[in-house]
Amino acid sequence: MPIRAWFPTFIYSEPLQRGGQARFNSALAKECRQLREFDAAGRAWSTQNYPGGYTSYGSMAQLQKFSSTFAALEKKLAPHVRAFARRLDFDLRGREFHLTDCWVNIMPPSAAHSLHLHPLSFISGTYYVVTPPGCPGLKFEDPRLDRFMAAPPRRPAASGENRTHVTYPAEAGKVILFESWLRHEVPPNRIEAERISISFNYNWT
Repeated sequence: MPIRAWFPTFIYSEPLQRGGQARFNSALAKECRQLREFDAAGRAWSTQNYPGGYTSYGSMAQLQKFSSTFAALEKKLAPHVRAFARRLDFDLRGREFHLTDCWVNIMPPSAAHSLHLHPLSFISGTYYVVTPPGCPGLKFEDPRLDRFMAAPPRRPAASGENRTHVTYPAEAGKVILFESWLRHEVPPNRIEAERISISFNYNWT
């Protein structure tokens, strides 16, 4: 073919497990809300850095080490991360990957998460616990966007691989994985219900 695609950006999206998700998510949601009530430092950090919402990122970001529920999530995530790393052709040189950070995000109405990336890790992701209909998804940015310079805008009906942004809907029970350098954001929550997710990072040692 005269034209071929190179340097693709991969995003992984799969159900965490094939059954029992409702019960598992119910336990996670209960623990996430209990953590918000208990975590005064996290609420204070969120007031400054996550307006309108709550995240344990600034206070308790290694929940897999303190909670059997989150430790169970770590075990369920491992096969997905392994499959994604294999698809990316990573050579781990005999080393293992490890879940280094794991934290809760609760987005009430109006809360948003601005554009960012995850330094000091190689694979990052999110797991959806509670996703009311109409809640915002996860929006990714083309990593080449700052290099487009004098390029004209894309057509409204541009093919998926030529779009500058793509949004994955938030679906309870779904895992989304991406390389940690890929910038992403969550637009404001416009509905009168809380969206709950768990974010995490992996490194290899």
